[in-house]
Amino acid sequence: MDKQPLLRMEHISKSFPGVMALDDVEFEVYSGEILGFLGENGAGKSTLIKILSGIHSKDRGTIWFNGRMINPHTPHEAQHLGISTIHQELALVPYLSVAENIFLNNEPRRALGLVDFRRMNRQAEELLHDLGAEIQGRQLIRELNVAAQQMVEIAKAVSHKASLILMDEPTSALSSREVEALFALIRRLQEKGVAIVFVSHRLDEVRQIVDRVIIMRDSRRVGSLPIAAASEEKIIRMMVGRDVGLFPKEVAEIREPVLEVRHLSGQRGPKNISLTVRKGEIVGLAGLIGAGRTELVRLICGVDRLTEGEVLIEGEPVRIKSPADAVKHGIGWIPEDRKLHGLVLGMNVQENTTMTILQRISNLLGAVRQTEAKRISSHYVETLSILTPSLTQTVRNLSGGNQQKVVLAKWLSTEPKLLIMDEPTRGIDIGAKAEVHALMSRLAKQGIGILMISSEMPEIIGMSDRVIVMCQGRITGEFERGKLDQEEIMTCATQFLSVGSDTLDEAEVVSESGAHKVED
Repeated sequence: MDKQPLLRMEHISKSFPGVMALDDVEFEVYSGEILGFLGENGAGKSTLIKILSGIHSKDRGTIWFNGRMINPHTPHEAQHLGISTIHQELALVPYLSVAENIFLNNEPRRALGLVDFRRMNRQAEELLHDLGAEIQGRQLIRELNVAAQQMVEIAKAVSHKASLILMDEPTSALSSREVEALFALIRRLQEKGVAIVFVSHRLDEVRQIVDRVIIMRDSRRVGSLPIAAASEEKIIRMMVGRDVGLFPKEVAEIREPVLEVRHLSGQRGPKNISLTVRKGEIVGLAGLIGAGRTELVRLICGVDRLTEGEVLIEGEPVRIKSPADAVKHGIGWIPEDRKLHGLVLGMNVQENTTMTILQRISNLLGAVRQTEAKRISSHYVETLSILTPSLTQTVRNLSGGNQQKVVLAKWLSTEPKLLIMDEPTRGIDIGAKAEVHALMSRLAKQGIGILMISSEMPEIIGMSDRVIVMCQGRITGEFERGKLDQEEIMTCATQFLSVGSDTLDEAEVVSESGAHKVED
């Protein structure tokens, strides 16, 4: 590392109406260093990133970069200085192609200034190939899933040849294989002298990739540690100011089935899926991104049309043709993308919490009984410890963890028999994760069945009574809680990939619990 830092931020303060976002913060990063930036939601990490990338202006303080004082006022100005940013909220244009997004305002040109689309597509695909993503340059962004869009966002940042890249939750939508490819790229950039600021809530990933961590709490910097001296327990204690148990799994009585899926198939994704979730049971659904887990849930909840099979609730066959039908049958679904599918960001806490039960809390003329809406919303704000100034606070202004709790409140207000949770702790901080996990245990003890999709292996192993593994639309393994093993789960998750799905009719999946034959 150089003796002089590539970047130094001195005495940075920033406030918003009623909120002190940053309070006299200092930090530095050196050329070729991978710096981890940790803290709970609301600690100030994203605000610092946005000041550096020209989105917010600081109230006070000084920024030094490459030996000179800077004060970027726009993202374009920051990029011109050599600072690229990958934001937690993707900034892609859905109706443009992958290549057009990567080279937006930086397109390769031919004579007379015309865009060289052939060269642009080729260069985009080369960048993505280096990331381990085989995505076509001509594909439209809106045709890609969240993980693929995240890889495009990363390629876009890399294309600017920056000397400092700020990564705000870059792995939140990536599978373990895609994370490995990203880490390989980060290390190659490090070898070229590029500095990386890596913001993440996934401590296992942080400890794999960074050289040093800076920890924020309550808008202040509270410490800095070389990664060799930063145990997970020590990091968490510094972040939250207390000891936190991440996976507070409690024993619940597991009773009769609440959900049975028999030979379910859809037009895309799942093929011949059969599974059961019992009352009081947390069933983890594991697999790589694209394994068909979310597509399975969409079939169960009536979003997509099933072509074969049946769904039973409490032993009775049901026909679910829409999400409204799913709610009537006692199914609550917390979607993967809370901002796109879980919340109406411009509405307030009370409106979001009660939107699924409007019929129940309305009078004969269709007007919402506001006293009842307020009572229900207040109950869940208190029960779930949602940090909000009032029930009329716009949900957009809450932290990620509190937004996720509002989504939970919305579905708990329907009094579900079955709760489907798709990536329930994605993008939320350690403290909020522990609270969501504790809530899952409480709900299971109340007799609610939970089907949890998660790409985080510690969460799958820590919270599940049973784990079902999917790969390429099929179930490839099943494990009981006492026999959960990360390597064997990953073997099942890649089973068809390693054998070759084009020729596979049946595969043998071996686990501690015995050999499971998987048939097409």
